[in-house]
Amino acid sequence: MQPDEQIQAHVVSVWREGKKFLSIGGKEGMLVLTDKHLMFIHKTEAKMNWWKAITQRQVINFIKSKNTMIRHDGYNEEDLMDDVEDERNLELGFDDIDSISFEEKPWGSVLFLEYEKNGKKEKFQYSVVQDWVKYPAKEPMKYMKVDWEPFVQYIKDRQKFTK
Repeated sequence: MQPDEQIQAHVVSVWREGKKFLSIGGKEGMLVLTDKHLMFIHKTEAKMNWWKAITQRQVINFIKSKNTMIRHDGYNEEDLMDDVEDERNLELGFDDIDSISFEEKPWGSVLFLEYEKNGKKEKFQYSVVQDWVKYPAKEPMKYMKVDWEPFVQYIKDRQKFTK
């Protein structure tokens, strides 16, 4: 992340699942879109109380408007720079993304992402979760229907090349 980057969209309570053969489980995190990168942050320094409040507020916002180009107060570019330092979090330049698309499923909206990072091809799907089951392991229980189109279009408009 560069010091002059600005957060354009910030979606929390995102469930990421691998799209490989025999891929099991997933990770909860947040998708952050800046003017130069797409990031999936699953290891954050954000406080638990902030996370709980912001996920509840996001559910209400998505019920009113499905637009994913939202920002949340209480998390800014400085917080993002701190989180990106953790190598477990993913930071992609727009040109690292081979394919990005979305699809409406009966149970929710899915963002599909294919990219190549460090010579390794990866495929994931991302969904916004409204409700979770916490035992025996944290898993999504109810997904949300959101509009990924402006999110996807923002990235496509800024890619130097598309495959």
